[in-house]
Amino acid sequence: MADTPRQLSLATRSIHADDSINTYQDVAPAMHVSTTFRYSRNPEDLHPWTEEMPELAPGTFIYSRESAPNTTRFETLLSSLLGNAPVLTYASGLAAFHAMLVHLNPRRVAIGGGYHGCHGVLSVLHKLNGLTQLTLSPSDLDQLQPGDVIHIETPLNPTGEARNLEFYHDIAKTKNCFLTVDATFAPPPLLDPFAFGVDIVMHSGTKYFGGHSDMLSGVLAVRPERAAEWIPSLKFERLVLGGVMGSLEGWLGVRSLRTLELRVTRQSENAQRLVDWLVSEKQSGQGVVPQLVDGVAHASQQPEAREEGSWLRRQMPNGYGPVFALYMKTEEAARRLPSKVHLFHHATSLGGVESLIEWRAMSDRTCDRRLLRVSVGVEGWEDLRDDLLQGLEALEAEQK
Repeated sequence: MADTPRQLSLATRSIHADDSINTYQDVAPAMHVSTTFRYSRNPEDLHPWTEEMPELAPGTFIYSRESAPNTTRFETLLSSLLGNAPVLTYASGLAAFHAMLVHLNPRRVAIGGGYHGCHGVLSVLHKLNGLTQLTLSPSDLDQLQPGDVIHIETPLNPTGEARNLEFYHDIAKTKNCFLTVDATFAPPPLLDPFAFGVDIVMHSGTKYFGGHSDMLSGVLAVRPERAAEWIPSLKFERLVLGGVMGSLEGWLGVRSLRTLELRVTRQSENAQRLVDWLVSEKQSGQGVVPQLVDGVAHASQQPEAREEGSWLRRQMPNGYGPVFALYMKTEEAARRLPSKVHLFHHATSLGGVESLIEWRAMSDRTCDRRLLRVSVGVEGWEDLRDDLLQGLEALEAEQK
């Protein structure tokens, strides 16, 4: 009996998972910009629209608000990389979050801190239908009813700290709720939320799936056991709400996924080295770091990261993510440090090949004003270390 074929690696799938739908001779994917596509010339192939969305044959397109070649190829790759779960793409991460809530239609959503934009979507839905926003406190979780949603962001924006998916899965199961996860900060190969019973995984594809700071996209991946029930509805709602990705973004996404593992692995390793260096410098009590930096937040600094067999090590066995937070001693130091570094662009967003640093108060009014969010790129980590060091030294000299 022949051996069962070994599943291809993540790196290989990111390059070849879309081979089966490539009907052209081009090695590099072509860019299709058409918004509309000709119907078949054979009248026998023409069927009227029914109450349900028609299931199109592979490679068949009608109108790009429904599907298009570049976005379909992007979704095919993402499906392979996200545990062979069915994937739909959207115009942005927040568009994907909104689509998920429209589909699940909960009366209550339990959500922790994290990205303020998601809280903004919940506020809009509260205005429309009275949706109640709860916290993740035990008393609020007790209020959940069947069909409600527990939404976990892990690692958390902007600190890069992780949350225990097994813990929240058990609560969701007990309450007969849906568990949804925003895993933007831990793309493959760092985290597989479906391994912990999650119903829907969300990503802002703008970040690591795009990886070059030049495209907007959102991603929903549905647990395969729920696909037959949920995917047709999600597709129809995307069609009528219009939150689709553009064809250019689909093409850029395909290009970017080819190097996903290379980029994310390098970025996560760089971040870990920088965090370790900062923590070591701070603990030494010597030099400029302990004088100006109050603390460093990152999943690797959580107690569970040092515990063999802990939930955190099981959840993130391949690294703790490329984003961390610096808490400066003062708000003024946080405001001024980004102007002292040269290799870290002072900008919002994250996930690109270039390193970014952001005084987070510029875009998030809810966070500690001493916080700097650091998104680590693929540069040489020693260069990034030296740049941070000289920036801190310049800031110290300025304060004297």
